[in-house]
Amino acid sequence: MSKHIVLLVLALVLMSIEGSMLGALSWMMQPMFDTVFVEGNEGALWTVGLAIIGIFLGRAFASFGQKILLALISLRTGADIRTQLLERMMVQDNSFHQQYPPGYLIQRIQNDVGQINTVWGTVITGAGRDAISLFVLMSVAVSIDWRWTLVACIGTPILVLPSVIVQKFVRRRAREARDLGARLATRLDEIFHGIVAVKLNRLEGYQSKQYRELTKALVKTEVRSTAGAASIPGLIDIMAGMGFLGVLIYGGSEIIAGEKTVGQFMTFFTALGFAFEPLRRLGAISGQWQIAAASIERIKELIENQPSLQSPSNPKPRPSQESDIILNDLHLSYGQAKVLNGTTFTAKAGETTAIVGASGAGKSTIFNVLTRLVDPQSGTVTIGDVSNKDLRLEDLRDMFSVVSQDAMLFDETLRENVLLGRSDVTEKQLMQVLDAAHVSDFVLKMPDGLDTRVGPRGSGLSGGQRQRVVIARALLRDTPILLLDEATSALDAQSEVLVQDALDKLAQNQTTLVIAHRLSTVREADKIVVMDKGRVVEEGRHEELLEMKGVYAELYNLQFSTDGPTAEEAAKRSDLEPVAQIKPKQGLWAMLFSKLPRL
Repeated sequence: MSKHIVLLVLALVLMSIEGSMLGALSWMMQPMFDTVFVEGNEGALWTVGLAIIGIFLGRAFASFGQKILLALISLRTGADIRTQLLERMMVQDNSFHQQYPPGYLIQRIQNDVGQINTVWGTVITGAGRDAISLFVLMSVAVSIDWRWTLVACIGTPILVLPSVIVQKFVRRRAREARDLGARLATRLDEIFHGIVAVKLNRLEGYQSKQYRELTKALVKTEVRSTAGAASIPGLIDIMAGMGFLGVLIYGGSEIIAGEKTVGQFMTFFTALGFAFEPLRRLGAISGQWQIAAASIERIKELIENQPSLQSPSNPKPRPSQESDIILNDLHLSYGQAKVLNGTTFTAKAGETTAIVGASGAGKSTIFNVLTRLVDPQSGTVTIGDVSNKDLRLEDLRDMFSVVSQDAMLFDETLRENVLLGRSDVTEKQLMQVLDAAHVSDFVLKMPDGLDTRVGPRGSGLSGGQRQRVVIARALLRDTPILLLDEATSALDAQSEVLVQDALDKLAQNQTTLVIAHRLSTVREADKIVVMDKGRVVEEGRHEELLEMKGVYAELYNLQFSTDGPTAEEAAKRSDLEPVAQIKPKQGLWAMLFSKLPRL
């Protein structure tokens, strides 16, 4: 708001002018009736008429100017709040985003800020124009007769207590409405992101019913909130009616007795009539403010939420490009569920370390701990001789490139999905990574080439094409550490060959960690780390682990025992058939990610 202070002051000046014009107009009633109509002074006719025209012109220009300025301030402030909220939400921990679903956060950014914007203009206008109008008009009324003014306000006491009760009621209903709106947004988000599952499972009727029930609850709550807000101006009308009746009886008797003139009565009556309208608007604003206050509470809660994962106050410089990654005695629990339970292993610089194990063994959590998406309750992660907690978050995450089976693309062009806002990349560099990732193979077939939009979450591309775009992005980042999370598990054979070749180029001269469920994809890794229930239970190369006849051998047998060799038989083989079938030019990652054919 401080950056718009000049515009706000100017708007308040214009509001003051607009608000005071009603007082000036009511003041002109006395000379118009007493001097012009009663005394018949023709000379004063033009003077009074031109003065009234001037009042309306001043009110018109002041109203126009302050509305434009307030709209500008409101829209700019809303944009600033939305941006600040988004920035705040993006730095929050994973636990925050698990607590608040996307629909809830979207509701906060869009609807709540929009609600505040709408009411903000009304509140400022009311606090400025209507409050000034009320003050000036009541001053005119008091100048005519302070006793008449007291009589006009006789109904005020009956307004106070009901107004307080109604305002609390409105705020509670507004909170309920905001929560229901967030649940509706979340429901829509889940439906549209899972539309394929909805169709395949014939959930259209179920989802419609769920949405309809939420909508009914929202309508009921909104109506109750609106009824509460609307009752405040109604109470003011009752007070106004009582005041007008009292003034008419008390003031009318004085006019009949000749103690007051008709012009004085008309000035007072006009001022009082004008005063009740801004008073009604101020009453309505109090109800609207309660609705906005519910949104402000939600926004304040999000803005003040401090992420627990932050950069250290005295960060250390990034370690060298070739540094070992050491995980030492990591313990991590989500509530009562232990995810990591003393996890310890070393990933050598420049080598490929594969992490295997059953679902829930803690494999993906390792990646989250490495990149500080989550911190363990105890234990350390060091890269070189530097703890990952001693690095700035930006420096730490700049060391990693991640390729997972969930290739996250944005509803932007192909070019922007690779560059991600970078402006320091030449066209030649861009084409090199596109060629290396085999994006060039399909980009020429796109209607607008690199400027083709890929659709929400990359829906305009196939799975293999999305993976290649993500690999091109990783190639462009050129980081020292590569994290691969089942990067080819969801691809067809033809796409897998192309992605394998791209991964082969991406993994050159990098420290690589691979999460794999298919053991055939990690046979040639420099080290295989076997995890079970959050612990490292075995380490070694493929053949060594088979000879141990432990967890790895058991997993291997489960995957290939249908009509393939047992672990014992496979360990005795010096030349495994899948490796022999791979052409030498395909390289390391072609071997790592090729499927094991049945023997």
